[in-house]
Amino acid sequence: MSEVALKSISLEEIEALAVGAWILGTGGGGSPYLGLLNLRRLYADGHRVQLMSPLDLADDDWVAVVSNMGAPLVGQERLADSRNIARAVRMQEEINGFKFRAVMSVEIGGGNGMQALMAAAHLGIPVVDADCMGRAFPEAQMTSVAIGGLRPYPCTLYDPRGIEAVVTKVPSWKWMERVSRKICVEMGSIASTSKAPRTGREVKDWGIHFTTTSAIRIGRAVQEANRRHEDPIAALLASEGGKKLFTGKIVDVARRTTEGFLRGSATVEGSDEDRGDKLKLSFQNEWVVAWRNDEAIAMSPDLICVLDSANGHAVGTETVRYGQRVTIVALPAPPVLTSPRGLEFVGPRAFGYDLEFRSLFSPAEAGA
Repeated sequence: MSEVALKSISLEEIEALAVGAWILGTGGGGSPYLGLLNLRRLYADGHRVQLMSPLDLADDDWVAVVSNMGAPLVGQERLADSRNIARAVRMQEEINGFKFRAVMSVEIGGGNGMQALMAAAHLGIPVVDADCMGRAFPEAQMTSVAIGGLRPYPCTLYDPRGIEAVVTKVPSWKWMERVSRKICVEMGSIASTSKAPRTGREVKDWGIHFTTTSAIRIGRAVQEANRRHEDPIAALLASEGGKKLFTGKIVDVARRTTEGFLRGSATVEGSDEDRGDKLKLSFQNEWVVAWRNDEAIAMSPDLICVLDSANGHAVGTETVRYGQRVTIVALPAPPVLTSPRGLEFVGPRAFGYDLEFRSLFSPAEAGA
C-alpha cells in the first residue's frame, strides 16, 4: 500500500467541528455536544484521530460508514459512547472477513458528524474527509450512495446492553430503512450502526467530499465572529454563500417521538423586518419545510438551519423551545441531492409534502 498524507485533527478543530456539524445538521443528527465531551476525554487519555482525503483511497480499500440511528430526543437521555460505534464497525469486519482502511460518517450533520472520529479513536484507522449527505437526513435511503444505486447491505446495529443485530440482505434501500428502523425502535429508539461497507472507488464516485473540513471551516467562522464580538450569522452566510430567511421568537413547538423519529413543527413570530409575519417549520428529525404565512419558502434538500440569534449556534428539533430568539437561514445542498434522481430520495415529496422543489440557490451557488 502506498503511503498517503494523513492530517492529525487537533482538539481545537474538533471543537470547531462540533459547532459546524450542528449547523449542517439542519436541526437533526443529534447534538454533537455529548460526542465532543467523549472526544475531549479520549484526547486527554492520549488518543488521536487522523483525517485523510477521499481521493487518496485505493479503489479496493474498504471504508466503514457509521452513524447513530434513532430519535434525537432519545439521544439526550442515552449518552454517546465511542465504544459502541467502534463495536458496530468490528461486527462488520467479523461478518465480511476484511479489515477497514478507514471510517467515515454517513452524515456530517449533528452528532453523527462526530461518530467517525469516536470510532477511529478506538479502531486506530483514519477518518475519511467525506460523508453521504453533506448535511443530515432522517432515513437510510436519503444518501448519495442510495442515489447512486449502491448495495444497501449488510448493516450492523449495536445496543449498549450488548444486543447485536445484523441485517444481512434486503431488496432495496427503503427496505433497509424499514427493517433497521424496527430493530432500532426495539433497542430503545437509538442504536449505533455501521452501514453497508463502501469501497474506495465508491467513496470517490459517490461520497460527498471534504465535508469534515467544511464543518470545521463553518465552526471556525462562527467562533471567530463571536470572539471578535461580530455578527456570527453574517460570518456564516459570507463563508458559505447562504441566505437569511427569517428572524424572530419561537412561540409554539409541537413534537412527538414516533417510529424512531422526532416529528412535529415549530412556529416563529417575526421581529425586526419580519415583524407581523410568522414562519412555521415542519420537521422529521431535521427541518424539512419552512412556511412563511402558509407559503413554502424553503424546503429539503436545501439546508434549513435554525440558529441562536445571539451566538449563531444551531438549535435542534429536540432542543427548540418557547421564547428562543432565532434566525433561520438556508445553505445550498450538494448538487447530487438536487439532481432529478436525488430529489426522488430527498426532495419534499420524499417526506410526504406535495410540493415541487424550488431551490433558493442557482446551480453555480450550490457548487455545480
